[in-house]
Amino acid sequence: MNGRTSLTNRQIELLRKLYKEGKTIEVHTVEKTQDELADELGITRQALSNHLKVLKEFGYIRTGRGFIDLTDKALELLGEKKGDVFVFVRIEPTKRKHVYEAIKKLKVKRVYRVTGDIDLIVEADKTRLDEILEEIASLEGVRETITHVVLEVL
Repeated sequence: MNGRTSLTNRQIELLRKLYKEGKTIEVHTVEKTQDELADELGITRQALSNHLKVLKEFGYIRTGRGFIDLTDKALELLGEKKGDVFVFVRIEPTKRKHVYEAIKKLKVKRVYRVTGDIDLIVEADKTRLDEILEEIASLEGVRETITHVVLEVL
């Protein structure tokens, strides 16, 4: 069986939905019930189960009780490049609490409050970099962002 040509458009759509709904931990994982996913895709639970079975057989997902993980193979198929990025954020002093709360709701790996000439370090996956930068920049009180993409871990 060779990857993409064996998947239906619905299965590709399902991978995309799982990717968008997922949050990156050490893997890209979705914590939704199959009933929720089936409802959101407008298909039966049985149809979803069949699609998930095929995606699992092809090595695009791993499943368990209450989660679905996308594999590196799935991210590659979707054209997503893995890798870490750190965004340094400077915030207006009077807006800190507001910005902290908003940033904690973003789909990022971690948020660090630090001392020095920046206020926060946001650790994220670079596949979401454009989306994250846009969301952070739109927050009232954000003075500046400085982005560092990890080239390699030594």
